[in-house]
Amino acid sequence: MKRAIVAAAAVCVLAVAGYFFYSKSNGKTSLYRTAKVEKGEISDAVSATGNINAVTTVQVGSQVSGTIQYIYADFNSRVKKGQVIAKIDPQIFEASVVQARGNVANMTAALEKAKIVTADTLRTLRRNQELIKNGYVAQADVDAAETAYDSAVSQQKGAEAQLEQAKGSLSVAETNLRYTTIVSPVEGTVISRNVDVGQTVAASFQTPTLFTIAQDLTKMQIDTNVDESDIGRANAGQEATFTVDAYPGKTFSGKVIQVRNSPIVTQNVVTYDVVVQVDNKDLSLKPGMTANVSIRIRDFKDAVKIPNAALRYRPSSAEKKKAEGEKEKESHGARVFTIGKDGKPAAVPVKTGVSDGTHTLLAEGNLKPGDEVIVAETRKNQGTAGGSSPPGMGGFR
Repeated sequence: MKRAIVAAAAVCVLAVAGYFFYSKSNGKTSLYRTAKVEKGEISDAVSATGNINAVTTVQVGSQVSGTIQYIYADFNSRVKKGQVIAKIDPQIFEASVVQARGNVANMTAALEKAKIVTADTLRTLRRNQELIKNGYVAQADVDAAETAYDSAVSQQKGAEAQLEQAKGSLSVAETNLRYTTIVSPVEGTVISRNVDVGQTVAASFQTPTLFTIAQDLTKMQIDTNVDESDIGRANAGQEATFTVDAYPGKTFSGKVIQVRNSPIVTQNVVTYDVVVQVDNKDLSLKPGMTANVSIRIRDFKDAVKIPNAALRYRPSSAEKKKAEGEKEKESHGARVFTIGKDGKPAAVPVKTGVSDGTHTLLAEGNLKPGDEVIVAETRKNQGTAGGSSPPGMGGFR
């Protein structure tokens, strides 16, 4: 019983002490969350997003139409240059080759016949030219023989042209037959297969894509979209870091290898493609992943830096009047707040530099490493509407 009375008395004493502690400041905010001004390295960086791609990606298509008969490669298959990866039913193309070869044979025979006719008319012409000297034939016979010879020569040339045309058709037919065997043009990994056995592909208007092959997945690149306001600071050779959603908390590194001049306009927003080269020896990065990239522009060593939360913090309206005097002072530039001697927020004008997203470089200002700056208020005013009572006070006022 005595212990209960002692405990109750202790609670009352603490409650009364709390009440006087809070009321000492006239019921105003008295607790703040602070962070220290630090000294260390801070980087000026350009942030952008992009997609991870293989450095060289080849789309393998078909130049002839037909039905897929066999498929020899699948997703993630490793293929070598010249390796057969698919085959189109060749029957129609084999028949075309046979037909073209028959035409060549026919045209060859026609040319031989034309040569024989040409030789015969030439002999007749020469014989008549000899006979006319002795008056055995008339001039009309010589003229007729010459006309027949010229006609035979013309027909022979026509037969030679038709033979060349037939050979060309045979070459086209043989080429189309070879195209029914789809081979890999490069050594790499199949990252996409768009056909199945029995599927018909049509190459009438454009070459259909059957496979997509990445030449080397151990070397990747990120095509980032950098805003036009930042593109002037991006240059080849700069270091870059990036993260992907597949590996939370892990940061990858790369290097800028190219800043492309071609603009990308999307809804009147102009960006430029900055290519970042990435090492992917462990094959952990996959083509198409979205990367959040930070391109390092410049490093500042031993810099005094303040938390970005301190730059965003502003006291409540009642405290702001006491801390700043007048509201129009908000237009005087950046400022942070420290806890003054009276326990109230005191404004400290600052001039800031680059930011890394967490901290901002302090270029000018009456702050030094170790100083505490306010980043948030932890309690509301107790005496204003919407305020909360001090801990342990219940409904006391």
